Amino acid sequence: MRIAQKLIDEMVAHAREDLPNECCGMVGGADGEASVVVPVVNSAASPLRFEMDPQGQYNALKAIEDDGRELLAIYHSHTKSAAYPSQTDVNQAVNWPDAIYLIVSLQDADAPEVKGYWLKDLKIADAELVVE
Repeated sequence: MRIAQKLIDEMVAHAREDLPNECCGMVGGADGEASVVVPVVNSAASPLRFEMDPQGQYNALKAIEDDGRELLAIYHSHTKSAAYPSQTDVNQAVNWPDAIYLIVSLQDADAPEVKGYWLKDLKIADAELVVE
């Protein structure tokens, strides 16, 4: 997936704003190129997991599709751990098997890290991110 640094910065800013809890949201685009980040409220309000608010999730997906885009990725933050999927992340991914999962790690507050993964069939595989 190709993604502009500006969109990465938006996800990192969202992650910082939602501290001490994890943040979450969706990334839309077309032809493998991300063009919009849509934050969604983490209704779990937890530093250890995320749960997209159902209405917010619906609204985000509708906003992406109404603009002629498709859902490319789902993002969330890890407040104190690496940008690597937890077992909970893998288990939740069964609901959206064709999306890339982006994880924003704030483990090192001065150097946030964003990585992407395919989480399909309860397996983890690196997803290539081309940051432009």
